[in-house]
Amino acid sequence: MTTTQVVALQLHGRTALVTGAGSGIGRACATRLAAGGAHVLVVDVDEPAAKEVAAAIGGRAVTADLAEPDAVDALDERVDILVNNAGLQHVAPLPEFPPERFAHLQKVMVEAPFRLVRRVLPHMYEQGWGRVVNISSVHGLIASPFKAAYVTAKHALEGLSKVVALEGAGRGVTSNCVDPAFVRTPLVDKQIADQAAVHGISESEVIEKIMLERAAIKRLIAPDEVAELVAYLCTPAADLITGASIPLDGGWTAH
Repeated sequence: MTTTQVVALQLHGRTALVTGAGSGIGRACATRLAAGGAHVLVVDVDEPAAKEVAAAIGGRAVTADLAEPDAVDALDERVDILVNNAGLQHVAPLPEFPPERFAHLQKVMVEAPFRLVRRVLPHMYEQGWGRVVNISSVHGLIASPFKAAYVTAKHALEGLSKVVALEGAGRGVTSNCVDPAFVRTPLVDKQIADQAAVHGISESEVIEKIMLERAAIKRLIAPDEVAELVAYLCTPAADLITGASIPLDGGWTAH
């Protein structure tokens, strides 16, 4: 775990909703916002994981399958901070990409954020303050082969985020995307193991030669580094940062 500099965060009396908060980036974001004083709704499809995180941070676990519109629409709490983080991956060449998997990724990573934003904005507008932070990816800025659904979803999330920023301008609501490269999460750990088996190389070689090939700084990102940037976007110092896509990628997109 990389040590990060902690920004001052005063979120007492605020409610944050973090999707995919049972592990990885979502868990780190939920933990960081709770440490800043927020009451956190820990949303995840994995009920035991959501309950574990909620118990650890004094939040509330909400089990929801974000691919189901009814489950998303049921999340009707008054939310001050929305972190759209939930995501998943499927890797396949386009001619072999299952249409149902493509559609599933769009439901979780595009339609669900839209539905959540639609529900939380009226409260944010009413009080004149709100933060929407979308955990996008370098793949929201550039493409890679074999990831049609993921790249499409992240590009769509970037567009949604900018619309929210424009509509929320003057109402105290900001909307931004955080765009990390590979973050050391359970999802990435599985990809490392799978790639090592497919290519017949060690896991360290997968990280160095495949995952970090484009990055100028040759290390994976820690979840708490992403969470710290999310926290900064919730501070008064970030009041004028909106409609932005902020790379956290070790120079990946500098090429």
